[in-house]
Amino acid sequence: MSDINPWALGVFIVFFAATIIIGSSIQVIRRLLRSHSHGSNAQEEWGLGGRGFGPWVTWFLVGGDFYTAYTVIAVPALVYAVGAYGFFALPYTIIVYPFIFLVMPKLWKIAHDGGHSTAADIVRARFNSRPLEVIVALTGLVAVMPYIALQLIGIRTVVQSLGLPGDLPLIIAFLSLAAYTWMGGLHAPALTAFIKDIMIYIAVLVAVTVIPMHTGGYAALFSNVAPHEAVLKAGQGLPYATLALSSALAAFLYPHTLTGILASRSADTIRQNAVYLPVYTIVLGLIAMLGYMAHAAGIVTTNNSLVVPMLFQKVFPAWFAGFCLAAIAVGALVPAAVMAIGAANLVTSNLLPAQSNPVMASRITAFIVKVGALLCVLFLNAKFAIDLQLLGGVIILQTFPALILGLTRLRLSTASMLTGWVVGSVVGLGLCWMDGLKPIHPINFGFVSGNVSTGLLSLGVNIVVVLAISLLRPGRVHAPVAQAVSSEAA
Repeated sequence: MSDINPWALGVFIVFFAATIIIGSSIQVIRRLLRSHSHGSNAQEEWGLGGRGFGPWVTWFLVGGDFYTAYTVIAVPALVYAVGAYGFFALPYTIIVYPFIFLVMPKLWKIAHDGGHSTAADIVRARFNSRPLEVIVALTGLVAVMPYIALQLIGIRTVVQSLGLPGDLPLIIAFLSLAAYTWMGGLHAPALTAFIKDIMIYIAVLVAVTVIPMHTGGYAALFSNVAPHEAVLKAGQGLPYATLALSSALAAFLYPHTLTGILASRSADTIRQNAVYLPVYTIVLGLIAMLGYMAHAAGIVTTNNSLVVPMLFQKVFPAWFAGFCLAAIAVGALVPAAVMAIGAANLVTSNLLPAQSNPVMASRITAFIVKVGALLCVLFLNAKFAIDLQLLGGVIILQTFPALILGLTRLRLSTASMLTGWVVGSVVGLGLCWMDGLKPIHPINFGFVSGNVSTGLLSLGVNIVVVLAISLLRPGRVHAPVAQAVSSEAA
């Protein structure tokens, strides 16, 4: 891994740099074609793409959120290390699509009718509460940092596997993400998502065809997997199921995924995407299989994040390995940019006073968010890279009652939401800290015992507190949200 192959490195640089240049050029061209403007329209253009993305762009943008470093680096690494347990990502993505179909069009309509650009805007309209708006915005901001950190780890891992020494891979990862987001806005990742997904499709389809041919076929592949790793072990069923459910509930609460939804042209665009997005899950299953393929190819490493890059470099010729590694890096770069933009939208819309140049404020905020993600990489010592994403899930799930239950006609009070958020956050983060950043916690309630998703556990506590306080002191549904929910239901 310490030798630099010029062919692999050269091809990687060409495709990775081309993505950054193309993405940045798109926004420059758009600015030249439009009149120069400062204010809400310019901010909406930079942060939400002008709310004009149709079915195809939305499909690549929203679906691309599942093709991050989480997918291509972290999931195969977990399968390589622990076996079938790592496949919990598949049912999670299956569960989330009906959730998108049923819930997200309602959120889109509320946001469209009210001119809202973030989850905190929607919560403010529902509860008419500035403190709750700030809490939701801060939660989204903090939750997305570990997720961006996972993308930085993905880019760093790829660059490191190419043989570049020391801290240089992390520096390259940070600077490339900062430059790409600063210059491009949301149009850059939205349109270069086409390039990213095509590159990943090519890399994965070639991998699942060629690698088994080098290792004796799929029969030999599974025979190289220890029997206890091919199926769930005793006691893994409960954490497997609860991690899948909590991940599904958290997936579209993040600022970046909600940004993709709110940037859509219409509610029907979101429904169409919910129908066709399961195509991504098929490829996700193939990507997870790379963890087993690494065993069959004789890959041995204590750094699980390097499993897929090592596999590609061992099996493929140098030039194609460089292409595949570029696909992984671009697969981390594009969604990380959306994450930073989503976080910036929260800060400029819900935390800062009105700015004379909101686009510049958003760019600076997005840069600060990426610095926070860099600190997560340096100081959060997670055993698996995937734990960073799951830690973000524990945090963002605490906004579920305010954002999703707030869509119902239940008379939930602001006090209940604030109290539930505090209790749920303390429980979730406290358990994570006690368990060494592991995303599961052992419970024993008599009727159920075993390891359970910490995010789901803390969300359950949050909801119980919300419902208990609301029964004692009911709130009310404010007119704008009530009308939007009623009309959407009709």
